[in-house]
Amino acid sequence: MSTVDYFFSLLSPWAYLGHPTLLEVAASTGAGIRYRPMQFQPVLAAAGGQALKDRPLARQHYRLIELQRWRAQRGLPLDLQPRFFPVDVSLADRVVIALVQAGKDPAGYVGDAGRALWAEQGDLSDRALIGGLLERHGLPASELLAAADGEQAGNEYQANTQAAIAAGLPGMPAYVLDGEVFWGQDRLDMLQGALRSPRPPYRIP
Repeated sequence: MSTVDYFFSLLSPWAYLGHPTLLEVAASTGAGIRYRPMQFQPVLAAAGGQALKDRPLARQHYRLIELQRWRAQRGLPLDLQPRFFPVDVSLADRVVIALVQAGKDPAGYVGDAGRALWAEQGDLSDRALIGGLLERHGLPASELLAAADGEQAGNEYQANTQAAIAAGLPGMPAYVLDGEVFWGQDRLDMLQGALRSPRPPYRIP
């Protein structure tokens, strides 16, 4: 079975918009998903990118157009200017790691956390809100939050960030299959094609 390394942060509206489709791609191809939450700013800086607030206005404005297009395309609710954005999502991201380390599927939590930030005016830095999202899925919130605060989850968060930089990711979300990078949720159809194809992964010449 093929496995897709999924590099993302819950801060990203694009990760939120692409999440259900990623699950569909995995289900239709039998691929596994390795969730690898990461710190976005170091990855962006390593790739020569700019924080949203520092980008030229033309790019900021076009982002808003694209968000509207993809909101309609994916059929998901999304507030273009949510109340709690930008926000520190490091704890919420590390909860994903804690879930995986506990042998739990993080898919439901990831989807709900993205929706909380981008459609429900939720503060993803709020421990109570994060705990409520976990409890919604019958998960032990206190244990998972404690694990997310722990050294093991923190180390993996850093390791994922360094792995993303080493892989040359230009941004997030990014999906890596056998070393081939698919950047952006608008490349999920190409990821699906690659999973179904016998072709070898594309490499830099």
